[in-house]
Order: sequence, then C-alpha cells, then structure tokens
Amino acid sequence: MKSFLLLLSVFSSLRFYSIAQNSPANNPLFIPDTLAGETFNLSFQEGETEFYAGIKTSTVGYNQGFLGPTLIFKQGKHVSFNITNDLSETTTVHWHGLHISAENDGGPHTPILPSQVWSPNFTVLDKAATYWYHPHLHENTEEQVTKGGAGFIIVRDAEEAQLTIPRSYGVDDFPIVIQSRAFDADKQFLINTATDNVILTNGTPDAFLGVPAQVIRLRLLNGSTERVYQLGLEGDLMFSQIASDGGLLNTPVSLTRLRLAPGERAEILVDLSLYQGQSFSLKNFGSELPSGIYGASRPSFMPFSTIQGYDENSLNGHDFNILQLNVGSRNAEAIMEIPSTLITNLPYVEANSSMTRFFTFRPLQMGPSNMVNGPFAINDRSFKMDFINFEVPLDQTEIWEVRNLTAIAHPFHIHGIQFYILDIDGAAPPKNLQGRKDVVLVSPMGGTIRLIMRFEEFANQDVPYMYHCHMLSHEDDGMMGQFNVVGHTTDALEPGMSSTSIYPNPATTAINIAGLKSSKIEIYNALGEILQSRETTQETAEFDLSGFIPGIYYFKITTGKSSHTFKVVKVDNP
Repeated sequence: MKSFLLLLSVFSSLRFYSIAQNSPANNPLFIPDTLAGETFNLSFQEGETEFYAGIKTSTVGYNQGFLGPTLIFKQGKHVSFNITNDLSETTTVHWHGLHISAENDGGPHTPILPSQVWSPNFTVLDKAATYWYHPHLHENTEEQVTKGGAGFIIVRDAEEAQLTIPRSYGVDDFPIVIQSRAFDADKQFLINTATDNVILTNGTPDAFLGVPAQVIRLRLLNGSTERVYQLGLEGDLMFSQIASDGGLLNTPVSLTRLRLAPGERAEILVDLSLYQGQSFSLKNFGSELPSGIYGASRPSFMPFSTIQGYDENSLNGHDFNILQLNVGSRNAEAIMEIPSTLITNLPYVEANSSMTRFFTFRPLQMGPSNMVNGPFAINDRSFKMDFINFEVPLDQTEIWEVRNLTAIAHPFHIHGIQFYILDIDGAAPPKNLQGRKDVVLVSPMGGTIRLIMRFEEFANQDVPYMYHCHMLSHEDDGMMGQFNVVGHTTDALEPGMSSTSIYPNPATTAINIAGLKSSKIEIYNALGEILQSRETTQETAEFDLSGFIPGIYYFKITTGKSSHTFKVVKVDNP
C-alpha cells in the first residue's frame, strides 16, 4: 500500500498547469492512506515531490515525502505515539483542535530534536469531527508546514455513528486540504511571501476527483499559511455544512458559500444524485471577498497599503478552481438523503462565566504599512518563550473578547479547548458558526468577537497552552501568547462538599464517589438525558459503567441545598 501511494503521489504531480490559465484538471486527487488503532508510528522526514514535470521540489512529510497519513481516532480510546524526527532540524507535532493536556499538545515547549523520538499518549475526549496535526516550532512553523508538514485526524464517536451520513473513507467521505504555495525559479518552495499563486489540493495541482452520484462528504481544511477562501460549487450548487472545527452542528446548514480561514475545518454534504456524468468544480470566489482579507483584491482597508508581491498575485481577488468533481455511477450502499437533524450541542452559558478577558490585535509599530504587514502583537506584547501571559483556574468558564485594530483580518486559534462564539460585532453568529470552534476569523478595523469556553480536565503549572494568529507568518513573528491552566485534578466544589471526590476518571467499568453525606446522585449523558438516579446516606457509592458506551457523562450530586456536577469520561477497556 505504501509503495502504491508513493507511486500515486508522484504520478499525480507529473503534469502541472498554471491555475491562472483556468485549464482543465489533469491530475487525480491524492487521497492519503489511513492509520488506525491504539499505537501510531510517525516519521517526520525529508522527501522530493514532482509538482512540475521532471522537476523535484524538496519537501517534508510524515511517513512519506509530502503531507502525512490520516489518523483515525475513536472517542474514549487511549492512543500512544512514537514520533521520530528524521529531519536535520528540530520540530514539534501539534494536535490541532484536540482537547488534551498541555504536555501532550505539541506546542513550542515540546521540541523534538533531530533523531529524537517523542512518545505522547492520551485518551481521546473529543467529539466526532475533522482535526489535523502539524509542526508548531516557534519561528519555524511556516517553513515546516509550507514544505509539507500536515495531516488529517478524523475522530469518530457513538453519536455520529447513529447518523445516516457518508463515512466510507475515500469512497463517499473525502479529506480535502487546500494550500496555496509559492515557488521560486527552480520550483522550490518560497516562504514569507505573498506570491502564493499555486493551489495544491491534497498536494495535487489541477486535481480532479471521481465521485459517485449520491450524497458525498467533503472534509475541508484550509492548510494555507495565510490565504482565506470563499468556497462554493460551480453554478452555485447548494451544499449542506454539517460540522465545524470541533464537531457536528445541530442541523445541516444549506449554503452556496463557505468562508474558511487558515486552520479552520468544515464538513459539507453535497447531493450529486441527479448529476451522473457531469462535472462540477469546487471553487474559490475570491472576487467576493471584502477588502482587508488575505485573498481579496486588496489585503487592507487602508488606501495605498498593501503587501509586497500581493497585487501581482493572479489569485488575489479572482475566482479559480480548487478541485474538479467528476460524477460517476452511485455505489451499492449509497446515501441518498441529507438528514434534517444531527446532534444537540450544549453551548456554555454566559451567566456561568467567571470572568471576561480582553485581547487586542495591533501592530508593534504604528504606520500604514505596519497595519497590514506587521509585525503584530496581542495586547501590545510579542511572544516570549519564557513569559506566561496569564493563568486560568481549572474548571473555570471564561469569555474572551477579541478585538482587531489592524487593517487585515486574523484567524485566532486557542489550543487545548473548543469554544462557542457568543457574538460577532454584537450580532449572533450565523448558524454554521454556532457549533464547536477552535479558529475564528476576526475582521479588521475594529472587528470584535466574543467567545465562551471552559477549561476542564487538564492543569499543568509548567507547560502552557498557546493562543495565536493562524496566519503562520504572523505567528512566527510573535503574534502569539501562552497561558497555564492551574489547579487540582478534581473539581472545585461548593461549600459543604469539599471532601467529595470521584474516581477513576477516565473510567472503564465503574466509578466511585467518596466523601458523600445524605446525597442524591443523578447521571446524565451528553444530550442532557437522565440515565440513572439514586439517593444514598452512605459516605461512598459505586456506579457500574460497563453497560455505558464510551463517551462523556455528567454526575450531578445534590447534598442539602448544594449541588455540583462532575464530568466523567467512560473509555473502553485497554
């Protein structure tokens, strides 16, 4: 399989046509192989890839020359890794979007030296969605990602498994990473440039994909270093977004356009049942992007303020093809309808927040050019490895208000958690942005977004989480901060319940509660449905979880007038 995929990767890049010429797609889309199970071995290695016929471009990838395999995780499973750095330089591996401990997160404080092996391990707590992994070494993230350091992560869970939607990988469920890249005269990658005028889709230029005449699922990832896409289908064919960064939406949202910033993901369903024998292109409608967004005609609202090389880039402000879909015959077990409902999200409640933090984007030095070129800072401070910007108490719900006072939009990413958007410039977010998110695009010239999040499960006084702009050149230039989550591994309890503890957590077959008095104990699933209720006068209680599917459950303990809810994770037996 590995040799076949390598051959396919090389074959798919033998022919190249400039996207500006709007020529027909010529190369079959490369679909990454998958890795599944509980132990994953990855080698970050150097390679060579032919994006232009007969010319080899120096690249990097995981277990292959460019990009990496798609990792399949199951919620509740414990996974472990052996990641070997076979480069001649230091790297890291960040699990973008996953809710894991800071020491496993793979930020800049977890370097992997050349020839070193990093072996993180964690329990998958996340909801079914599309995540990704990539390097996150400070001041080197853009270069290593540009050269090919990226791969998909697909998490599956019990809720998603109950839905009748496409999930056959490479058959009706396709990973699609979109990257704009720049090449020099020798067809080697350029970094820190606005001349990114070549589109690679799964590492394939001018790509086409054969799809069945039925409902298909596209897992879209903007893996570009700076470019924002205004995605749509040729002829304004309708599609339905079913998931955002961190999970399924409540219901499918019908769209003809989807804006996707660097680092963001979205899953869409497209009904092609009536289009057998036809072809459609997934396109970027760059002509529709407003000024102040990288990819629009103008990257800045300010007159005469631009980025060197930007105005000459043939992609900016123009419509162009991303991927041609060639519709063939339907499969034997085809999905023919898009469901009307998906899951029930339970957003955090604003009234339960403990505090609001404020984040402001500004250039480090004022001036028309700096307003669009930077370098930029968050709260007037550039990133320093040895400076912790603030601490967050474990189990605290917070609102973060993010305001952009620069002339260009910035995608804002927070490590370790998923958040919900409360409002954008004072208005409720559109339906497709009302799910779980970890990246959000903040508009320029005063654009303000309020986010709500909760910091659960993981605390570490020594290793921080990051927050930063996901335009990788901005991140490398210091538009990043870091915070520690601090506290104990048990919840902070109301008065009268300070001795109550619940263990083990995560649990496999049973959970124990100690330090009880005369208490009522209720168990809820993630949908808020009550599963069990018990009253006890004993100091301890045990609950059998062997009949529960892996996932997240809530134990509500009421003693007198005080109550507290514990979050418990049920996992499979190791």
